Amino acid sequence: MRLEGKIAIVTGAARGIGRACAERLLADGAKVVVADIDEARLKETAAVIGTADTVLAVVTDVSSKEEVEALVAAAVGKFGRLDIMVNNAGIAMVQDFLDITKADYDKVLGVNLEGAFWGTQAAARQMIAQGGGGVVVNMSSINSGLANPRVATYAITKGGMNQITGTAAVAFAPHGIRVVGVGPGTIDTDMIHQGFVSDASVRGILSRTPLGRYGKASEVAAVVSFLASDDASYITGETIYPDGGRRVLNYTVPVKE
Repeated sequence: MRLEGKIAIVTGAARGIGRACAERLLADGAKVVVADIDEARLKETAAVIGTADTVLAVVTDVSSKEEVEALVAAAVGKFGRLDIMVNNAGIAMVQDFLDITKADYDKVLGVNLEGAFWGTQAAARQMIAQGGGGVVVNMSSINSGLANPRVATYAITKGGMNQITGTAAVAFAPHGIRVVGVGPGTIDTDMIHQGFVSDASVRGILSRTPLGRYGKASEVAAVVSFLASDDASYITGETIYPDGGRRVLNYTVPVKE
C-alpha cells in the first residue's frame, strides 16, 4: 500500500495499459480518476475495478486543453487533491508515410502529444497550488527512438513526449514535482493486435525481443506504480523502458520453434 492516501488520474484508462495502471494504483492504495473518450467502456471499467469511494470516471478528450483542465478539476472536486497524473491516452495509425494526411497527422499529435502536454501542465499547476510535490508519468514507447515508418505519426509523438518529460522535469523540480516516462515495448493489448502486429509477423517482433515474448499490461503498470511512489524519489526527467530488452538489441535473436 505504498500509495495509500494518494490521488491519481489515469487517461486512456478504459482498456489496455491504462486500465492495468488504474488497477495497480488502486491495489497499491491510491484513489483513482479514470478518463477516456469511450464513455461506455470507461463506465464499465470503473464499475469493475473499484467502488464509488475509490474510483471516479470522467469522459475526456485529452486533445482538448479545456477537457483536460476539467478532468483535473473533477479529481480535486471528488477527492480534494491530485498527487499522480498518468498521461497514458494514445492512438496509433498504421499507414504508409506518403499516405499520411493533414487530418491524420493532427489527430495523432492532438491525442498523443498535446494530450500529454496539457495533462502535464494542468497537473503541475494543481500540484503547485497544493504546495508542491507530486508525480507526472508520461506513457512513451520504444518507438520514441526506433524508426518504424508504418507508424510514423505515433513514433513522432512519442519522441516529442520524451521531451515533454525532460523539459517539465526541469521546470517543476523546484516545486518538488517529479516528471518521468515509461516506454513499453510490444505489450499484449488490443492496440497491438488491431494494428501493429497485423503489419509485422509475431516471429519478426520476437526475433528482436531478447526475453522472447510480449509484455503484459500489468508489467507496465508495475513500473508506473514504482515511479509514482517514494521508492523512485530520486528519479525525474528519465524514461524507463519495460521492453524485454528490445532497445538494446541491434540484431535479431533466434526464436524458439
